Amino acid sequence: MGRLANDEREDAHTLPADRSALARLVEHQRALLQREDEVHRVLVGVVLDGGGLAEIADAVAGFFAGAAVLTTTDGRVLAAAGAVDGGDPASLPCFDRTGRLVVEDEPVGRRDADGPADPTRAFVRIVAGSSDLGLLGAFSPGPAFTATDVHMLERAATVAALAMTKEQAVAAVEGKYRAEFLRDALAGRAGGPADAASHAASLGWDIDRPLVVVVAETDENDAETTRSADEVRSLQDRFVRAWTQAVRARDTSVAVAGFSQEVVVLLPVPPDADPDAVLRPVGELVRVVRGDGGGGRRTFTAGVSRTVTSLADLPRAYDEALTAVRVGRQVDGGSGTAHFDRLGINRLLALVPDSADLRRFVTESLGELATDDVPEHADLRNTLTVLLDTNLNVAETARRLFFHYNTLRYRIAKLERMLGPFTTDPQLRLTLELALRVHRMKGI
Repeated sequence: MGRLANDEREDAHTLPADRSALARLVEHQRALLQREDEVHRVLVGVVLDGGGLAEIADAVAGFFAGAAVLTTTDGRVLAAAGAVDGGDPASLPCFDRTGRLVVEDEPVGRRDADGPADPTRAFVRIVAGSSDLGLLGAFSPGPAFTATDVHMLERAATVAALAMTKEQAVAAVEGKYRAEFLRDALAGRAGGPADAASHAASLGWDIDRPLVVVVAETDENDAETTRSADEVRSLQDRFVRAWTQAVRARDTSVAVAGFSQEVVVLLPVPPDADPDAVLRPVGELVRVVRGDGGGGRRTFTAGVSRTVTSLADLPRAYDEALTAVRVGRQVDGGSGTAHFDRLGINRLLALVPDSADLRRFVTESLGELATDDVPEHADLRNTLTVLLDTNLNVAETARRLFFHYNTLRYRIAKLERMLGPFTTDPQLRLTLELALRVHRMKGI
């Protein structure tokens, strides 16, 4: 009886403590839910007031007293706000040199800081129905993100999906009209130069200036692919978005639009720019679009036209860019960038149909080297190509091929036994160079 009385007295002391802890826990949970609701209410208000991704990023950055980014599924930043330790979050190691979030290395959900100089961050997916639209990330110099913080970020991602879906719908309609106009301009159907320039200005484009036509065409043939139609459409949409973002980051007034398997850019250039000067900004755009190891993007070949100073010359420039793509792919095998003025004799060779006479020319000129029956033949063709490219400069050829001088001398003697005295016969050298180019371009 006494033990029972003691137990009752102990329970009387314990219950108030348990109730107090429970009350604190309930109050804590209530405060968290209230904060989440407030975050959701603020973000929904941003969208209802016409705000977009930039405003959502700004609000999320404020919630975490740090920075926030919204990206595409392959890590291209759509909007960003705030700072981390006084700096741009894009300077952090989780972004590559092109400013793309390296999504391949970033887990989704809670993540602790990797080190004292690496702020805590968390990423969640932005999803609308079954469509994966991108990522929402938050950065904070404070303590590690809790599960509640991540849940709050997921609620913000739900609102971001609304804004992103709206922006994509608007962009799709605008993109359709822009692409139709650009297609007409490239075909010479956009009216006179003044009318075309005026209409382009209404779309936010400035095309009344010296420019080159850049065509970026995917290397994969969608007509022969094993991918589903939806997958092809998704990949092409991503390809167009990547180019559009890269171009607009440079100049929002540059005309850019996507067609079935290509993207066309009317890139402004100085009127007296030579091909090398033109290829530098084009190469920068190509580098940004490709990124570093980038999340499922397609390989492509880019072609660049000569400079045009009149909109009436756009159809010719478009044909030049397409020719540069086609010939560049034949010469380099794809994934390169070619300027029309740098095609040289390859442009003429590309016009020659792949016929029996062409094959006979290659076989008669190169003899045994026209085949790969012996592994050494490909190596000897490469040696001959470099020799001809260096105008028979033996020292430079040896340096490029990492050969000893005597080794290269031995190879030259062997090549002359197989092909004839090309070191002293300029006509033979020309024949061999043409045969090598046709062999490489036509795959003969």
